Amino acid sequence: MSRRPDPRIPETRRRRAGTIAKSERVMAMSRHLTLTRGVLADHLAQATPAQLDFIESWFEAEPASREQSKRARLLKAAGFPNAKGLDGYDWSDLRMPPDWGRVQLESLEFVGKSEDLVPYGPVGTGKSHLAVAPGRLACMNAMPVRFFTASGLLMRLRRAKQENRLDGELAAIGKARLLIIDEFGHMPVDEEGSRLLFQAVSDSYETRSIIYTTNIEFSGWGRVLGDKNMAAALIDRTVHHGRMIRFEGESYRRTHALMQ
Repeated sequence: MSRRPDPRIPETRRRRAGTIAKSERVMAMSRHLTLTRGVLADHLAQATPAQLDFIESWFEAEPASREQSKRARLLKAAGFPNAKGLDGYDWSDLRMPPDWGRVQLESLEFVGKSEDLVPYGPVGTGKSHLAVAPGRLACMNAMPVRFFTASGLLMRLRRAKQENRLDGELAAIGKARLLIIDEFGHMPVDEEGSRLLFQAVSDSYETRSIIYTTNIEFSGWGRVLGDKNMAAALIDRTVHHGRMIRFEGESYRRTHALMQ
């Protein structure tokens, strides 16, 4: 495995060649060291006020950098199709449940309680946006998230089964605190596909949250899955700890299309 090169030391001011060389040696030594509290205490006891200020600023910057790197890794692993957030989102064409609303969505309260959301309505009304935005917000709060279209998830599971690694794939998906399945119901699913999708979501009941975006009402899920009993089991779990957000109005893409 190739080793990543050391980060380049920023040139904040003119420095002597000996100082630069010493800085590079310190960077090289840091690859092999973790902090030992006893050694640190001994050096802090001898440090000047200026040195203590430097060490304090360093120790403040380190966890902030690690958190930033972690958030970047989570956003990449989630597989979001875009970087849409909630700033400027138009809430006028959707109806929230009577006892639940924007505050609970933006606070990710539903993820903490392992509850589900079902953004439901016509194509192009903003359902996917309202699935991606809280997903990205969850990543920024150090929660692992996975985003799939329903067809993309099904293709992934089929491939994993063919390659005899389905259990591993399901385990990897199961590590997410929030699973987002976009465009559920856009395409009918055969019997094997229904079983695979059900496997992916059934273990999430009361353990993690799922967001399904769909333009199919619950009564049509049996037709999509090709198995009424499996659809009934899925709906039962979703309704028990879930909420529907209803989208209304015209398709955004249609009203802003260049081709009229």
